[in-house]
Amino acid sequence: MVGGELLLGLTAGVVFAGAYERLRHQRCLDQIPIRVHVNGTRGKSSVTRLIAAALREGGIRTCAKTTGTLARMIMPDGHEVPVFRPSRPNVIEQIRIVRAAAVLGAEALVIECMAVTPELQWVSESRLVKATHGIITNARADHLDQMGPTEHDVALALCATVPLRGRLYTAERRHLETIRMATLDRSATLITVDEAEVTQLPRGAMDGFRHTEHAENVALALRVVRDLGIAPEVALRGMHLAAPDPGAMTRHEVEFFGRKIHFFNGFAANDPESTERIWRMALDAFPEVGRRIAIFNCRADRAHRSATLGDAYARWPQADAVVLMGTGTYHFAQAAIRAGVDPTRFEFADERATAEVFELLVARTGRDALVMGMGNIGGPGYELVSFMRNRERLLEA
Repeated sequence: MVGGELLLGLTAGVVFAGAYERLRHQRCLDQIPIRVHVNGTRGKSSVTRLIAAALREGGIRTCAKTTGTLARMIMPDGHEVPVFRPSRPNVIEQIRIVRAAAVLGAEALVIECMAVTPELQWVSESRLVKATHGIITNARADHLDQMGPTEHDVALALCATVPLRGRLYTAERRHLETIRMATLDRSATLITVDEAEVTQLPRGAMDGFRHTEHAENVALALRVVRDLGIAPEVALRGMHLAAPDPGAMTRHEVEFFGRKIHFFNGFAANDPESTERIWRMALDAFPEVGRRIAIFNCRADRAHRSATLGDAYARWPQADAVVLMGTGTYHFAQAAIRAGVDPTRFEFADERATAEVFELLVARTGRDALVMGMGNIGGPGYELVSFMRNRERLLEA
């Protein structure tokens, strides 16, 4: 009998604590009138930063949180602090972000969706963020092992963050009907950004960025903040001042004993379609370069992504050398070789330190080379980007 009473008491305590925490979280949400939840396959971090910067410039006290390359909370004055994680990433951390934004007196919170599985995406929106404005940047073939098996399934999964009776913005076109169906189901208003809106950006809109930004991201962010009362010229001024995400596509020029490397950081483009696009973009920028070197940073816990990229790479313009770094590189190599890639072009750098990878690149460069990093930004990818950036700064000093 005593044991039963103890169990009943513990159960009641847990239920009470859960109800109290839920009420506390809702009170924090109620203190933040504008809540923008950014989801999609590509461009989430960039769009989050662009919107937050535009709102700050427009005089709206804004906090933002990106998951991207490195989890960051962006304060109302624009400076950034790392998001502490005692263990692996967990969507529950969004509760801490909402609470911090409420304590800071934020009028707006722009928060990147960090969930992958459809169930957790639903939890993120319906229980944790409860957005007034939702965004689906696009839907591409990524995380197919968790959201797939097809790109259409990815679109369906992303629709889990359509805000109930809110506004949903998207630049997606292939799966627009799927998104439209979800907005109808949630009694949400759908606002689309089409190709015409992208091509008709204000004059000079893309000239003020210190990094490679995509016009589609800018057009989408401008549409959102326009509905929040921020004029385009004010929004763009703020966007141009914003710090880019560490995974944003950047280019670095490095010389080493007469050998020149044109290095493109494309590590953050994970899906095959986006990765192929930036690879071709880099090739077009340097058509006369002596050597072309592709670097793929692999992750053993993203085996499906590595295999998908390896298979897709076989149909791209081929590099003179393919350097595989990170962990689980054999997933990429096996898929690429099966699809017809010449195995003699592979260089495996799994166990090499960043400086050793750089030496390998120099040895393969010849007079000059285009080098592009792809696959994953985490770990060795970010370390290589930092190494190249620092080498470039040494040359400028």
